[in-house]
Amino acid sequence: MEEKTADEIAAIFSAAGDSVTVIDADANFAAYQTANPKDTITTETEWKEMIQRNVDHLGIIKGYKKLDETTSIWTSESFTAIDAAISSGTTKAS
Repeated sequence: MEEKTADEIAAIFSAAGDSVTVIDADANFAAYQTANPKDTITTETEWKEMIQRNVDHLGIIKGYKKLDETTSIWTSESFTAIDAAISSGTTKAS
């Protein structure tokens, strides 16, 4: 196993942005339904589960370590939007 390359780290950070987008897209289930009338998520419980999966995904990404299992892979990346999405997503999913 090798350390992640800069390109791999950038791709991981980009994937985090996708989760931020999902969490931030709608204030509540009713807004989600209005914006996505043909989506397969049809209940508030399913919507909350989707939000929670994305919150969990962000937590995993924030915790990525180098092979030494101590040092973070992150260097100068800003986690402001990710931290905000984790906070708001946790509230939405509860």
